[in-house]
Amino acid sequence: MSAASPYVIAVHDLMHKAGAMREYKLDIVVPEALGDDFINVPAGVDLDLDLRLESVHEGILATGEVFADADGECSRCLDPLTVPVEVDFQELFAYSLTNEDEFVVTDEQIDLEQVIRDAVVLSLPFKPVCRKNCLGLCPDCGLKMAENPHHVHEAPVDSRFAALQSFTQKEE
Repeated sequence: MSAASPYVIAVHDLMHKAGAMREYKLDIVVPEALGDDFINVPAGVDLDLDLRLESVHEGILATGEVFADADGECSRCLDPLTVPVEVDFQELFAYSLTNEDEFVVTDEQIDLEQVIRDAVVLSLPFKPVCRKNCLGLCPDCGLKMAENPHHVHEAPVDSRFAALQSFTQKEE
């Protein structure tokens, strides 16, 4: 854990005090993008975080809600789009490591980066679309079908019949 990470929260005043609780409203500047090439919360954007930390017998229970805007492009028409992100999470940070999958309180701090990253990335749409009925692009010429929904192309001649075209050209 790096002290410079915006995801690290000090919990020394909650440790081993079962029942103690603190609530935070934080703005975290995202150091690196959360998501993939189609859609992500870009680096430098503020995540609004409502966080509740509770001391329990096993460790620190972190419950939160993350709000942000993800930018990307429509998977059908490639127009830019913005998707609001609103996701909840809850994770226990144990005092001691008993399982490799657990998060642990280290140096009286918890690091929320992986918890927030997992929650945000899993809430992003797999194939984002600008609107439910987006028609996408024409597969032949790339025209946006929304601009001309009745757009058609001449049917291509099957290559197996290409030799027959010479007969029709001779008759003309």
